[in-house]
Amino acid sequence: MKRAFTVKALWDAEAEIFYSESDIKGLHIEAATLDEFEAVMHEVAAELIVANHMSAAEIASIPLRELLPTIVWVKPIVPVAA
Repeated sequence: MKRAFTVKALWDAEAEIFYSESDIKGLHIEAATLDEFEAVMHEVAAELIVANHMSAAEIASIPLRELLPTIVWVKPIVPVAA
């Protein structure tokens, strides 16, 4: 079972939004600010990992401490002028 996932925020200058690039199945975020992006990510990422990356057998047989995924949050390197 994969235990580390990455979420990257990318800036679309034309649309003026941050959008996600991630290896979490089903995670698609679009937000006007990084704070909004991060709030959505924290709200849904872990649930999507459980729903889309873990089987019922894994959840039932693996100790909880081993089930908890690591989410690597990668903010944009270059500050965006508003």
